[in-house]
Amino acid sequence: MAHNCINMRLPTLGGLYAWEFAKEGQELKVRVEGQMIYNNMAMRLHSALDGLGVACMAEDIVLPYLTDGRLIRVLDDWCPTYAGYKLYYPSRRHPSPAFTLLLDTLRYPGV
Repeated sequence: MAHNCINMRLPTLGGLYAWEFAKEGQELKVRVEGQMIYNNMAMRLHSALDGLGVACMAEDIVLPYLTDGRLIRVLDDWCPTYAGYKLYYPSRRHPSPAFTLLLDTLRYPGV
């Protein structure tokens, strides 16, 4: 709570993202303070890489920077696992061929 945190604004919800933690079945959402608020993932990442604060981000985005030592993980034992990304889209009778190809690629990677 005492660190300069890099926040994310959620335009669809009209507020700041509450950081989500979990440990041994206990879930915790924390609203943090900081000098920077972005609605762009890349800007949050670059600010963290520049040492401007602490950011709460998905592991798959920061893994290369954790591996090469440019970022360090904190609160590792409180980091919840994530089952994966979801895609929400309106059902339509006749999706475009491009959209159907995208869906098939996401549903069946490597096929």
